Parts: sequence; C-alpha cells; structure tokens
Amino acid sequence: MARQHPPLVADDNLRQGAGIATNATCAESYPRYLCDVANGNAIGATGVGHATAIPLQAGDVVTNITFVTGATAAATPTAGFVALYSSASTPALLAQSADFGSTARAANTAYTVALASAVTITSSGLYYVSISFTAGTVPTLRGISTGAAVMAGAVITGMPVLAQTHGSALAGTAPATIASGTAVATPCYFLLT
Repeated sequence: MARQHPPLVADDNLRQGAGIATNATCAESYPRYLCDVANGNAIGATGVGHATAIPLQAGDVVTNITFVTGATAAATPTAGFVALYSSASTPALLAQSADFGSTARAANTAYTVALASAVTITSSGLYYVSISFTAGTVPTLRGISTGAAVMAGAVITGMPVLAQTHGSALAGTAPATIASGTAVATPCYFLLT
C-alpha cells in the first residue's frame, strides 16, 4: 500500500511506543533494532569514559538514562557513572548519575539510571551520553559498529564525533568536559527518558 501523505507520527516513534507518556522525552542514540553487535561493544578500559552522540530536541526533559549490557557482565565493580553532556564543540557536563559503586551489572540486561537532576534541553542538537565503569572486568554494552574508528570520528572537518573514549581513572565522577577524546567504532545504545 502506498502512502498518500506524510505519516502523522514518525515510523520510529511508533516503534518506540509513541504516547508512552504525554509530553515525555523518549530519545535513542540509535534505533534499538540496529543494535546487532553479537556480544556487545567493548567500551574501554576500567575508569575510562565512553561517549556516544544522541540527538535531542529543544524542550526535551532528560531524567533517566537507560543502557543495555552485552554478553560480558561487570566483574568486581567499584565505581562508575552515566552522564549527559552538551552539544558544544567541547561538550560540557550537564548532569550525571550517582556513583555506581559496587552495583552488579549482569550480562544482557537493561538498566535505567536516574540523573542527579533533570536536564531541560534548550537547543536542539547532538548531545553526548558518557558512561564509565571502574571494575575488574568492564561490561560490554549493546550498540552498533561503524566498522572503523575513522567512521565514528570527524571524517571531514566540522562533522560531529559519533563515539569516543575520554579521560582515565574517572571512578564515580564525570569530568567537567569531554576533551581530547579518541574516536572509536563502538557507538552504544542509550535511551533517554
């Protein structure tokens, strides 16, 4: 059947449950049906941040961030966080979760974590979600693969970075900015509500 006019509600919005809650933010870094990396993405070494780009619209209110672990669970975790960063050329911290501490993270499980304070998006743009685990074994996260780090980086000047690692020995505190990141081919799946 051919469509005679543009859809009233975008197809992806329907796949994600349009109308989950009136005026609720429901934004994904990538559509969940594209997350086909068999065992999940390696997100970096212990204490390193991994940031993935996510489009947000002016007026969105972000309270929670959901991530899904891959086939590797966290082993002996001691710290960690999930954080939301701005769309600036050097992304600035907007809010982060409480320190993960020793909270267990099983394999192939969705986790919803509250930010310390809700963030109202004032300007539409590409924002970043960063996650870090300090653990004997860092869990993998469900996501996509760009095939090579160069594809997730700024292929030409001015293009946004889609995924990058940043920082070291971060423990439970997100850095004030994402600076001197290294592009990686492993954008992760995040759902913001």
